[in-house]
Amino acid sequence: QLQLVESGGGLVQPGGSLRLSCAASGFTLDYFAIGWFRQAPGKEREGVSCIGTSSGTTNYADSVKGRFTISRDNAKNTVYLQMNSLKPEDTAVYYCAATTFSASCSVVEPSYSHRLYDFASWSQGTQVTVSS
Repeated sequence: QLQLVESGGGLVQPGGSLRLSCAASGFTLDYFAIGWFRQAPGKEREGVSCIGTSSGTTNYADSVKGRFTISRDNAKNTVYLQMNSLKPEDTAVYYCAATTFSASCSVVEPSYSHRLYDFASWSQGTQVTVSS
């Protein structure tokens, strides 16, 4: 069974940092692009960042560029999202998901938000709260 399990959420003050981890079981991440998504109360799920397959191409939503960094460690079968300079508007439930189509990483752009449906094996979600 293909499964993604994430960890690392929590409560942090504005300006602080968190690192989310997305670990795969039942399949090898090497052949998948992995996306990070978030959903705030009353809002639609949005793409935050995405990393391609072997090329490791990265994509970021404009709202997180320069603050978030996505990376993958294929040896550990894990993808990470390092979040720095966190803002209250980053508060949301964060998810990771997989796709075989690296082109679907364009999901971070608002005009390609429909590519969210290219992703599968969604993680359980972890709460990130940025508040003083």
